[in-house]
Amino acid sequence: MARPENLKPLTTLRIFAAAWVVLYHYWPSLMAGARPGAVEKGYLGVELFFVLSGFILSHVYLQSWGEKRFSYGSFLWARLARIYPVHIAVLAGLALLIAAASAAGFQAGDEVVVWSSLPAHLLLLQAWGLGQGGGWNHPSWSISAEWFAYLAFPAFAMVFWPLRQKPWIATGLAALVVVVLNLAFPLFAGHPLTEATTAWGALRIVPCFGLGCAVYLLWRNGAVTSPVGAKALSAAVLAAIAVGAAVEIPDLFMVLLFGGLILALASLASTGSNLMGSKLGVYLGEVSFAVYMVCIPWELAFTKLARAALNLPEGLLPWPVWAVMFAGVIPAAMVVHHLVERPARNAMRAWEASGFRIGAQRPEVAA
Repeated sequence: MARPENLKPLTTLRIFAAAWVVLYHYWPSLMAGARPGAVEKGYLGVELFFVLSGFILSHVYLQSWGEKRFSYGSFLWARLARIYPVHIAVLAGLALLIAAASAAGFQAGDEVVVWSSLPAHLLLLQAWGLGQGGGWNHPSWSISAEWFAYLAFPAFAMVFWPLRQKPWIATGLAALVVVVLNLAFPLFAGHPLTEATTAWGALRIVPCFGLGCAVYLLWRNGAVTSPVGAKALSAAVLAAIAVGAAVEIPDLFMVLLFGGLILALASLASTGSNLMGSKLGVYLGEVSFAVYMVCIPWELAFTKLARAALNLPEGLLPWPVWAVMFAGVIPAAMVVHHLVERPARNAMRAWEASGFRIGAQRPEVAA
């Protein structure tokens, strides 16, 4: 069976989304005052990942679902192999880090060690309202939300496969869901849907994932067919996102723009453009999941060690130290990627292939 087309610009996009989230989390530690508007919107990097996830999983699996070749068990095993080993490794590493810090006289703080939420973290249920105590590796709430979307993928497929020849209708319906949920959610929750984590994170992914599925149908049906059109759309959407983030437009409009960006970048690949397809960009995109997952433990470890080594007072970090922390998350993530993520994923898939057979389809496409 032929593998789906490798859309390199979408892989490269992942490192920019991860860096945006990391910048958002790290900025309060910097001696630089309030976050600029573009940085303040960094939490929306998670929405970008969610839309991208809907697109990629549709790209890899929707056709097989429609043709009744889809194995739900194999799909879930592949998705678990993608996210769970890093999640557990980082969680275990964080526990060891906390123990070592405690032995050295440092305190991680009650906001990190929350025993009541640990079972939810272990079971990837921390974004389903079952881990509201928070703590541990907080960014992992988003992979719990991803796991919810993976489990619900057949429901998304049931909606979007019948609309495969009507991509604009599918996109209009998906955009409507984005608008309605983002407008309605604050009325009963008291905060925007895009700020939901442990309480409503599983709901937060739904409109984004659906939008990604619909945008895939647009791309599949050739919404953009020329290299010039793909480049023009990419430039226009990137400019709109940059301006929108700087002036802090409502989040739902940013989410819709993410759909346009993913369509544009996928079209770059399918029309033969090499933009955002470099080996370095693709490699960093492959490492981006580890970047996202290790950013908080790395910050915790780095700040403790830097203050002890440089005799820095508690509080904000000076620019040079902060810059080393921000840049250092990449090599830290590379270690996790090469020592944990790739070998564990390959081992889990090999285990399935050699005997633990759930199904036949295991496309090697990052998502």
